[in-house]
Amino acid sequence: MANKMVYYFGKTKTEGKGKSKSILGGKGLNLAEMTSIGLPVPPGFTITTEVCDQYIKGGEKLPKGLMEEVNKAVKIMEKELKKKFGDDSNPLLFSVRSGAAVSMPGMMNTILNLGLNDVSTAGLAKATKNERFAYDAYRRLINMFGDVVMGMDHHQFEVAFDKVKKKYKVTEDTEVPAEGLKELCEAYKAVYKKHCKEEFPQDPVKQLEHAIKAVFGSWNTTRAVRYREIEGIRGLLGTAVNVQSMVYGNMGDDSGTGVAFTRNPNTGENKFFGEFLINAQGEDVVAGIRTPQPVAEMPKWNRPVHKELLAIKKILEDHYTEMQDIEFTIERGTLFMLQTRTGKRTGVAAVKIACDMVKEKLIDQKEAVMRVPANDLTQLLLPSFKPTARNAADVLTRGLPASPGASVGKLSFTAEDARERAEAGEKVILVRQETSPEDVDGMNAAAGILTSTGGMTSHAAVVARGWGKCCVAGAGEIEINAKGQKIKVNGRTFGPKDIISLDGTTGEVISGEVETQEPKLSGDFAKLMKWADGYRTLDVRTNADSPKDSKRAREFGAQGIGLCRTEHMFFEADRIIHMRAMILAETENDRRAALKKLLPFQRKDFEGIFKAMNGLPVTVRLLDPPLHEFLPHEPAAQKAMAKELGVKPAEIVKRAEALHESNPMLGHRGCRLSVTYPEILEMQVRAIVEAAINCSKKKIKAQPEIMIPLVGTAAELKMLRAQVEATIEEVVTQKKFAGKLDILIGTMIEIPRAALTADEVAEYADFFSFGTNDLTQMTFGYSRDDINTFLPDYLSQDILHVDPFQSLDQTGVGQLVDMGVTKGRQTKNKLKIGICGEHGGDPSSIDFCNRVGLDYVSCSPFRVPIARLAAAQAALTLKKNSK
Repeated sequence: MANKMVYYFGKTKTEGKGKSKSILGGKGLNLAEMTSIGLPVPPGFTITTEVCDQYIKGGEKLPKGLMEEVNKAVKIMEKELKKKFGDDSNPLLFSVRSGAAVSMPGMMNTILNLGLNDVSTAGLAKATKNERFAYDAYRRLINMFGDVVMGMDHHQFEVAFDKVKKKYKVTEDTEVPAEGLKELCEAYKAVYKKHCKEEFPQDPVKQLEHAIKAVFGSWNTTRAVRYREIEGIRGLLGTAVNVQSMVYGNMGDDSGTGVAFTRNPNTGENKFFGEFLINAQGEDVVAGIRTPQPVAEMPKWNRPVHKELLAIKKILEDHYTEMQDIEFTIERGTLFMLQTRTGKRTGVAAVKIACDMVKEKLIDQKEAVMRVPANDLTQLLLPSFKPTARNAADVLTRGLPASPGASVGKLSFTAEDARERAEAGEKVILVRQETSPEDVDGMNAAAGILTSTGGMTSHAAVVARGWGKCCVAGAGEIEINAKGQKIKVNGRTFGPKDIISLDGTTGEVISGEVETQEPKLSGDFAKLMKWADGYRTLDVRTNADSPKDSKRAREFGAQGIGLCRTEHMFFEADRIIHMRAMILAETENDRRAALKKLLPFQRKDFEGIFKAMNGLPVTVRLLDPPLHEFLPHEPAAQKAMAKELGVKPAEIVKRAEALHESNPMLGHRGCRLSVTYPEILEMQVRAIVEAAINCSKKKIKAQPEIMIPLVGTAAELKMLRAQVEATIEEVVTQKKFAGKLDILIGTMIEIPRAALTADEVAEYADFFSFGTNDLTQMTFGYSRDDINTFLPDYLSQDILHVDPFQSLDQTGVGQLVDMGVTKGRQTKNKLKIGICGEHGGDPSSIDFCNRVGLDYVSCSPFRVPIARLAAAQAALTLKKNSK
């Protein structure tokens, strides 16, 4: 069994049940599972992902013995269904589909009706007494085989189809009579021969072999590789191939096909949600070629089938204890299940489904916390349209609310254009008749997606929902002229420079920009956060520099401020003049005079932040950037500054030149400024202490922590700590303050040497906070401002798996963090340690922080809920793995 390449599923036997998803793929494993619990699944077999791996590594050759195993499985299927593959009277036909361990909707190849040829198509027509159906199936096979296996342009077949429709004076595919479809098959074969320089293959076994190769080959197509990059999918062997006996939704008006979710994937409502098409095959639904009907309308067409689907919904949810995404076909009134998988959903839906399933006793609270991908909470924290602005909006048309949210942007008509404009900083809405897997880059870059055809389960809808991207699909009133770069809707025309707004919750398309509003924590979201807080062991703080950000972060559950950047307070118009005067000063007395004018501003800011964080710790980082950043560098701005300060422009230029450094990130900044200009440190510490004393008098409990940045040696911290302590004592004495302040003094570990000598540094620190932005920069030797010039190449060639400034490099930079924690606590076993770089809001980095024993993470206000949930998931995972 170790070398087994093919696993059968059917009434005869089901071999794949209980096997690994990494071997059978999600689709193959679930087909085996559904068969084993008695659902109506057409029989078939799965070729493993290991075979895909061998195929790719072996120079795109199928491994020895595979086709023998395939033929054995085909024989079992023939016996079970009493049909024969390639038979001229009652042929057995196959669908050949991909199925990786992680769902990649629409990214890899599918071939339907495989096994038909000139002779068997006539046999199928006779066996089904439906000539139109048989030739419709045959033309679909020629088209898909040409497209998927031979790499032909799908448009070449469409041209031939248009000619036939014109001849028979019809507009819809379903209106073409049997005779027309016979002619179309001949036309398709001619198109195939012209472009492939060979006849369409009549040998069914050869067709199957080519189809298996094509599905394996689709693992490395540009669109599939790009999708995995965007989704961060790594470490998989490849795709499995699922060969399944065909059932037909295109046999007439008593047949159909559909895609559905056991719950609403947009809202999470426990309501069967989906779409179906009468007299169609599955690809017609997901490709968005025809706009389907909502599954809620199915009882009007076939009530018993709808009732059976609802029963299957319950069976699947009871079995998987998870919301499922299913594909089904009705052949002459009989229902068949073709697929089930965990359904992609929005962040809103993920939270509601998790909470509802706890209420329904399908899962417990721990499982609910683990079920919601932490990053998906971003969707609940994004702005929505303000009701007042929304009510006054100029609504152009309404489509289907395919993926919720509010997005605003200028029109873009190709994926490439959307990507380029987004990279240039422009917000765009990608407008397509329907999207295809080739559009993934543009879809990912766009602020929102708008299609004129397709439904709630079309490619655009499924991918957008999985990415939490606003999407309106099937807006049929919109006429799209992609070549002319314009749309027409109800007599109005819009082009690339025009702005539209999309409401993915209502499906409305609106002219112009609609004002948005910020979200609030409530309902199921608040409930999930409460559960998460009960399991996590890491505290979650925020990076905030203003009372407004502090208040917002606290509303989102922040337990303090882990990084307050004081330099951000100096850039406002009423302060920058004093900061610049301080920089221009040539004597200490002049510097102190300028700093004295800055003191009240700093103090007031700290008072506001301490008030917002009443009773919670606030870590204030002393001045960090080099002084040249506060000076203007353009001649016009330098002239204006000179006038404001009453000096000659030449003095500004001279000072700017004097402060110029070849590598300012490694230059005169951070604690080095305090060594050279101790008066800056003194002013900032005074502002902090006076603010804390003033708050204390107003019954506000301020808990400041003073953080000295960029320390590389214990000697730096020793000296600067002494200055901080002396200033605190001086202010307390001057203010005759008799209360208790308890101000902690610590440092930011952002230089590799500080991590390596953390045991020495810890002697003078009450806390460490890892500044992983700079620590990553200095460890890799990458400039975080310039990394994008080469990062795409590193990611595409797998030199790096992720951007190290977005997700912590756990093997390299992580070693320094781990060492810093261990060495620091060797000196002080209760040393408080946190992280305040951008990584503090990244779930993977949070998991690492939890494992190495940090006390807290700190992140931007809007990532606080994400960090709370990720911290809970990290704690539960660690507990599970340690058992």
